[in-house]
Amino acid sequence: MNSSARAFWLRSPGHGELRDVTLAAPGEGEVLVRSLYSGVSRGTETLVFRGGVPESQHAVMRAPFQEGEFPGPVKYGYLNVGVVEDGPDGLIGRTVFCLYPHQTRYVVPVNAVTVVPECVPPARAVLAGTVETAVNALWDAAPLVGDRIAVIGGGMVGCSVAALLARFPGVRLQLVDADPARAKTAEALGTGFAAPEDALGDCDLVVHASATEQGLTRALELLAPEGTVLELSWYGDRRIALPLGEAFHSRRLTVRSSQVGTVSPAARAGRSYADRLALALDLLADPAMDALITGESAFEELPEVLPKLASGEIPALCHRVRYGDIG
Repeated sequence: MNSSARAFWLRSPGHGELRDVTLAAPGEGEVLVRSLYSGVSRGTETLVFRGGVPESQHAVMRAPFQEGEFPGPVKYGYLNVGVVEDGPDGLIGRTVFCLYPHQTRYVVPVNAVTVVPECVPPARAVLAGTVETAVNALWDAAPLVGDRIAVIGGGMVGCSVAALLARFPGVRLQLVDADPARAKTAEALGTGFAAPEDALGDCDLVVHASATEQGLTRALELLAPEGTVLELSWYGDRRIALPLGEAFHSRRLTVRSSQVGTVSPAARAGRSYADRLALALDLLADPAMDALITGESAFEELPEVLPKLASGEIPALCHRVRYGDIG
């Protein structure tokens, strides 16, 4: 028996709308999920909303359950928490995380959902996809006990990385951001804070997530000799310039990319995408992670809210979308 749902679509860059969807009944090996919450990852999703995905990256940037094509119409998103309404007996009634766009109900294969641990509130579990990015970044970065570390860029990804690094013993850690309001977030996450001009230097590792040329330049300046910048920013179709003359070579600095689309080769052999996501969900048992959710609105308001998130009128790390008992 078919059922109905509603989904958020980007009709064209800068213009979103809600569309009716007809869902087929789940078949063998599938589940029907009713959304409880979804999350807007402000960096990536607002880039998509503005139409800023380069043509060369259209395939790379596809979300697992994306419909349509960039720049639009497209249904895009990947932070969804819901409850299983139909499917295998062992999953019915369970809260699950799925890399699914903003939609009231959806049908996916069983292996596309991950059960949320009972110690993690569903409202916090929307962060799982971003914490998964942070896990992968730290597998790439391989920080050591006692390292001197800066995280530049207090957005959703940067704060997730800082939150995990704050658990490492003996590290000197600062979250660096031009917005002084991020100091309160840093405090909640258990890390130090500094404005870019006041950040401590001689860093063994700088994780850069500000998506600005100035931020990446400052990351290089903060490194100790033979230090590493781990670049997490996504610049879309923008070109940036870097000072790779000066002391870059004599100090033997490294700039290294990290991207969640591939499990870090530094991870223990055999670690899968499912293992990484399950670990991210386990890490969300920490109530301090609630500091990464800075706003909430109803699903029906998304067409009005996303333009404000894209313009910065609504400042946000993760903006949570709340679903009522609707189609």
